[in-house]
Amino acid sequence: MTEEERRHGVVAVSGGNHGIAVAVMAAALGVAATVVMPQSAPEDSIGRARAAGARVELTDGMPAAFARVDELRTEGLVLVHPFDDEIVVAGQGTVGLELAEDAGQLTDVLVSVGGGGLIAGVAVALKGLRPELRIWGVEPEGARALTDAIGAGRPVPATLSSMISTLSAPQVSQLTLQHAALLEDVLLVSDRDCVAGTLQLADRAKVWIEPADGSLLPAARQVLDRVGPKARLGFVLSGGNATTYDVRRWADRFGL
Repeated sequence: MTEEERRHGVVAVSGGNHGIAVAVMAAALGVAATVVMPQSAPEDSIGRARAAGARVELTDGMPAAFARVDELRTEGLVLVHPFDDEIVVAGQGTVGLELAEDAGQLTDVLVSVGGGGLIAGVAVALKGLRPELRIWGVEPEGARALTDAIGAGRPVPATLSSMISTLSAPQVSQLTLQHAALLEDVLLVSDRDCVAGTLQLADRAKVWIEPADGSLLPAARQVLDRVGPKARLGFVLSGGNATTYDVRRWADRFGL
């Protein structure tokens, strides 16, 4: 960024992790940050971004959040895009490098998909190391931006009905769609199964995650049905910002 851009500050749009990261790093670099989030974002995510020093604006859904970012850019703020940015995608790819180093000989890796930046980076890293490894994307049935883009051959606006705001990008970017060629498939799961996966991983694996990553457990069962029981699966668990109150409320909603 130029000195003039730094004076104007940065803006990010996020359902959770990206906004927190931009807020923390902007504060470390002495740059003002605005983070635009949907009102449905986890309270913990909103609180962490504010605690890091960012100005947080809340909107009625993710499409409105992206629209508000466009307005703020006209005022001179510099966008740090969560998934339409080669540097961000490359940075998220380091997750794949760490997974390869830590997890040994995996056969399959599952990554949840919002705008597709995380899975694009992870897929490049892992396929570069082990081309035979299968990468699976996972989306909620009510937020299938990548699935719809693959079907259309281009990014298209998603019809959003999922409660999982952290995966509810209004559409993927051309950059992330291009990386879909590295994926085995994109699997769809219900919101109910995402919440059930969150509870099961908490109970059995003692890992606290958001429903965005609870989605990976029911998706893993689909993978095993397709590739056989001898597969060795890796999960990228990318967010734990949901509170116990959030999870209890979602569980009650679905009768879990």
